[in-house]
Amino acid sequence: MEHDFTVENFKPATHPKNIRISGTTVILEPINISKHARELFEAYSEDNEGAIWDYLPYGPFESFEEYAEWLTSVTSDEDPTFFAIVRTSDSKAVGVAAYLRINQAEGSVEVGHLNYAPTLQRTKESTEAMFLMMKWAFENGYRRYEWKCNALNKKSRYAAQRLGFSFEGIFRQSNIVKGRNRNTAWFAAIDSEWASLKECYETYLSDSNFDENGIHRVSLSELTKPLLYKIDSLEFLDS
Repeated sequence: MEHDFTVENFKPATHPKNIRISGTTVILEPINISKHARELFEAYSEDNEGAIWDYLPYGPFESFEEYAEWLTSVTSDEDPTFFAIVRTSDSKAVGVAAYLRINQAEGSVEVGHLNYAPTLQRTKESTEAMFLMMKWAFENGYRRYEWKCNALNKKSRYAAQRLGFSFEGIFRQSNIVKGRNRNTAWFAAIDSEWASLKECYETYLSDSNFDENGIHRVSLSELTKPLLYKIDSLEFLDS
């Protein structure tokens, strides 16, 4: 079988620095230290055991000053480009996300540095934040949207597939993080999948999908599971 891998008329993707993405329940905006740092630190402090930092290469932070200093050090970077996840119901910053490995020339970008305060975890707001970031990426010229995590992080691996990222494999001994080996699990969604994934998100996030108690009727994983790509290790051997 022959494959045509020609990419025609591709134009470099847009860089996400300084963008602001508005949704219904959340807004993603460039981190402003004076506006967001204290809110984020206080929201994270609700995680009494510090579990939200387990798989991140930094943290936990013992004081607000330490956290603010670290946050300041990353906000000027263009890669990663960090955002505060601001809840529209109370205008509070309750999480952080970033675009990284930003390859405009070839249209590839990763979402990462995800850190949700307990109040954001497992909420409609957290799902919409991920929808907005994926939507922006595909609508601004990216053809590949990546998710990577420590292979031991089962919650992150589940979340990736729930959100429509297909598992692509494990990179063994890819990093040393906080003195421990990290095997990295790779996931991705590509532009040809976006229209179907968008429909899944819009169905899940619609008001009609939630009852009077805010419980969804159809889960996002039910909607995205049929779209997940299953890689055949022999698929490309004859190309």
